[in-house]
Amino acid sequence: MAALSTPVWAATTVQVGASGKTYASSVVQCAANPDTGEQSPVIEAGLFNPKQGASAIVSLNGVSVATATADKPANVWLADGNNKVVVALSKKTADSYAFTVQAGMCTLPDTSGNTFSADGMLEYGASGKSYATVTPGCALNPSTGMGQPYVNLFDNGTYLLNISVNGVPLTQLSGTHLHTPIFLSAGQNVISAANGYVSTDYYVRDGGDGTCGPALAAQ
Repeated sequence: MAALSTPVWAATTVQVGASGKTYASSVVQCAANPDTGEQSPVIEAGLFNPKQGASAIVSLNGVSVATATADKPANVWLADGNNKVVVALSKKTADSYAFTVQAGMCTLPDTSGNTFSADGMLEYGASGKSYATVTPGCALNPSTGMGQPYVNLFDNGTYLLNISVNGVPLTQLSGTHLHTPIFLSAGQNVISAANGYVSTDYYVRDGGDGTCGPALAAQ
């Protein structure tokens, strides 16, 4: 099998292979593995603008794991470390995708110390230094140009909070920047608000498929 070069095109949720005939998720997500029932890293691989009846063999690190068809993409459950996913339409046409999974990326943080407002609309972090809206809204994400689910995260005082989503730094909150919208990607999203080394609040939100209906202005 001769794999083609790395993906040549990337969107917000998928990347299209060099052949222009296959795709894979652009980021690794966490979801419940049906074989174990536990949260595990996963990506989706499939055919891009396929002809009816087309199919491809999907392999992970050299081992065939699924068949993708025109009607049904394949979920590929990844292991910790480096993963190579190949979507092969034939011996001559195959696209290769690389993913790196950090150990424990799908282990959800302990949020048992969080509390909720009386109406259930706000979740307060265990430290009391931050809080977030519970039910996602829908807004236009300026960085992607797409309507995406989001929640608002607030500084509950004048603390300096470093905000990250799924381990990726996003912004800082402080007395002069009290809140920010957090756009959610597909699957589980872990939001953290760290006050230096003193405390870290965590919030877990489900972003569904990472898209939503008509965009509204973020509040």
